[in-house]
Amino acid sequence: MCATCGCSTEKSYSIKKVDGQPHHHDHDDEQHRHMHEHGIPHEHASAHEESHSHDEHSPRRTIPLQQSVFAKNDLIAERNRGFFKAKDIRAINLLSSPGAGKTTLLEKTLQDLRSKVGIGVIVGDPQTDLDAMRLGQKDAPVIQVITGDACHLDAEMVWNSFDQIDWNGKRLLFIENVGNLVCPAAYDLGEQARVVLLSITEGEDKPLKYPTIFKTADVVLLTKMDLKTAAVADVEKIIKNVHAVAPQAQVISVSVRSNDGLQEWYDWLFKLLNG
Repeated sequence: MCATCGCSTEKSYSIKKVDGQPHHHDHDDEQHRHMHEHGIPHEHASAHEESHSHDEHSPRRTIPLQQSVFAKNDLIAERNRGFFKAKDIRAINLLSSPGAGKTTLLEKTLQDLRSKVGIGVIVGDPQTDLDAMRLGQKDAPVIQVITGDACHLDAEMVWNSFDQIDWNGKRLLFIENVGNLVCPAAYDLGEQARVVLLSITEGEDKPLKYPTIFKTADVVLLTKMDLKTAAVADVEKIIKNVHAVAPQAQVISVSVRSNDGLQEWYDWLFKLLNG
């Protein structure tokens, strides 16, 4: 969990268009006021949070009182979902380890589909806007969220990006999450679908080592298929391991360099749009 891997509950992150000025969010007292203005309920710690029985003859019992740490995130995620539904937008959460090819896939997807469907992109990275600058050259609105110490995007970061996008004519929103196979899996962003990228250079055992992120996937894209021979990858074993933990996931093998599998990827996107 992020509470033990370096993510603080006191987050500071910035949101900006690739050609704009940062829109900074410091999550301290200002965040507290900001969220009250948006109607998000806050938890206020009680001085006496531990319930117990004063009857010495009653059996000892533990009463869990702590609200889920994800309660606030889930509430905002539902708000995001309602926003997408109202605007008839399909939001896709793209997840992977660093270097699996999310940005390269998005570059190619924007290039091939921008004349057929309106697309927006939100990019999450701990530092720099390098990926957003790459994607911004494809004539699509791209918003960079610099997450700072956070190793994932959360629903609030996505919500606070909305006013940076011109939604007129948009039908698809790609949310390129921070490269990480652990923490992003736990955070609902309000998306309609999750797509996990797995490069065949990462080894056959990744789905077994990181099952949670694959269990939440609607689609698993096996990327960099052009490196199959050089990587000595057992593709059948990778697919078997994916389905062992995520039998619901559709597996699509792709290579941006050779264009293999891209049409199947695009067909899935249009099926999602028309579903």
